[in-house]
Amino acid sequence: MSDDSDYESVLLVIRECYVYKVPPLQSSSRGYRAADWGNVDEPIWRGRLRIIAQGKNCFIRLEDGQTGELFAVCPYEENKGCIESVTDSSRYFVVRIEDQGRHAFIGLGFLDRSHAFDFNVALQDHFKHLAAEERSAEQKKSGVQQPKLDFSLKEGQTLNLTIAGGGTGASTRRNRPPRPAASDEGVLPALLPPPPPPGKRK
Repeated sequence: MSDDSDYESVLLVIRECYVYKVPPLQSSSRGYRAADWGNVDEPIWRGRLRIIAQGKNCFIRLEDGQTGELFAVCPYEENKGCIESVTDSSRYFVVRIEDQGRHAFIGLGFLDRSHAFDFNVALQDHFKHLAAEERSAEQKKSGVQQPKLDFSLKEGQTLNLTIAGGGTGASTRRNRPPRPAASDEGVLPALLPPPPPPGKRK
């Protein structure tokens, strides 16, 4: 049987993104700036971005939007410096791409800030999901069980129900017509035995 890690799942698709040539960083304390990349309206490449999860691994793939041909791939690892935000915009990033053991840094930009937000969230959610799976596996291994929820009413607690069109249970009872009072011609005669036939009275 195939290992689950062989299966790929698509975490995010952004149909248009832009790639820029990044000049060498002058000062590590200053950080990257999109303004240093020249005219951002003239990227060196534009195409589709997909974030792929394969087991515990995560990849950012830059592909041709029509043919799917791969332009570059970034194997993403959390807290490894694979992606760095620029200091002067929320829409641009510096991405570390790899190819057969070699690596390079490119600029990555999005047309809309919401795309940049989705890009960040998709990466964060992947590793949150992995962390939750690891915690669950550790709990099962150690025999720790989640506490069961108790929905029973405790002593002294009451439950108030609202009936559609009739208000609360109490108000519904108040609106009901009064029951007829017991009388000799109503309930009581029905409970007494019938009188004996004439002539047989003792």
